[in-house]
Amino acid sequence: MRDTLEHDTLDLGGLQAEITRKAIRHVHLSVLPPTGLVRVAAPAHVPLETIRLFVIAKLGWIRAQQRKLQAQAREAPRLYRSKESHRVWGRQRLLELHRVAARPEVRLTGRKLHLQVRPDADVVQCEAVLEAWFRQQLRAAVEPLLAQWEPVLGVKARQVHVQHMKTKWGSCSPVRQSIRLNTALVHKPLTCLEYIVVHELLHLLEPTHNQRFQDLLVRHLPQWQQWRQQLNRLPLRHEDWRY
Repeated sequence: MRDTLEHDTLDLGGLQAEITRKAIRHVHLSVLPPTGLVRVAAPAHVPLETIRLFVIAKLGWIRAQQRKLQAQAREAPRLYRSKESHRVWGRQRLLELHRVAARPEVRLTGRKLHLQVRPDADVVQCEAVLEAWFRQQLRAAVEPLLAQWEPVLGVKARQVHVQHMKTKWGSCSPVRQSIRLNTALVHKPLTCLEYIVVHELLHLLEPTHNQRFQDLLVRHLPQWQQWRQQLNRLPLRHEDWRY
C-alpha cells in the first residue's frame, strides 16, 4: 500500500488548506514556513467535511501561527562571497573565501570563517562544503550533551540523526529510540541546542506534550522557556521553499 494516497484542497474563504491522504490513524495539522501554508495529513477514510470542520475549529491557532511566521526575521540568500556574514553558535562570523588548488576545508579563526574551495567551485559547491562542516560541528557539540543528559534522565538514544529539517528543530521516535536534530541549530547559541536535545530525550519518557512532559521539562530544565524564546527570536536562515 502506498503511503500517500491522494491530495485535495479546502477553500475556507481566504484560507486554503492542502489535504494529503495517508496511511495514518489520526489527522495532523501543520502551518508551514515561510508563508504559513496550511497542510493537513488525514487517514483515507476521514470524510472531507470532517476535515473541513476540524480545520475551522483550529482557525484561531492557524492565524496565530501564520502571524508568527510572517513576523520572523529571515537572513538574505547566501552568495558565499568574502565579507558575507554567517552565524556560528549564535555569533556573527565574516566569511573569507579562498580559491586554491587544494582539498576543500573550513576553519574558524576569531571572528572569521575561512572557506577554502577549488578555483572553479560554484555557489552550490561552496554551500555543500560549508554545510558539511556545519554538520560536523553540530555532531561534535551533541556528543557531550548526550553524555551529560542521558544518565540524568535515565534514557538512551540508540540513534541520533543530524539532518536538514525545514519545519522542526528536532523530532523523536520513542519506538526506535532515536532522535533527529536540525542542522540549522549550529547557527543558534549552544543553549538552544541543549534545550532541543533535552526536549527530544524527554520524549523517550513521554511521547506527547502532556502535563507529565511539561513537568519533566520544568524539573530538569527550569529555564526552558527562556531558551526556547531565544531559539525562535533569532533570524531564520534563508530557504528555497519548494513543496
